[in-house]
Amino acid sequence: MAKQKGSRIIIHLECTTCRTNTNKRSEGVSRYTTIKNRRNTPARLEIKKFCPYCNSHTIHKETK
Repeated sequence: MAKQKGSRIIIHLECTTCRTNTNKRSEGVSRYTTIKNRRNTPARLEIKKFCPYCNSHTIHKETK
């Protein structure tokens, strides 16, 4: 049997400054995986996390 769809979903967070920053430590884009409750937070998440490519704490936004 198939599992019922719950209120918690897996989302991916991507660094916003890696796309435009040319002075990065190395090539690439930082991505994190996390879980959110779609009933409590229907909007897209924005969390400040560490980006190893920019070598600083930057805003990571939820991707589709």
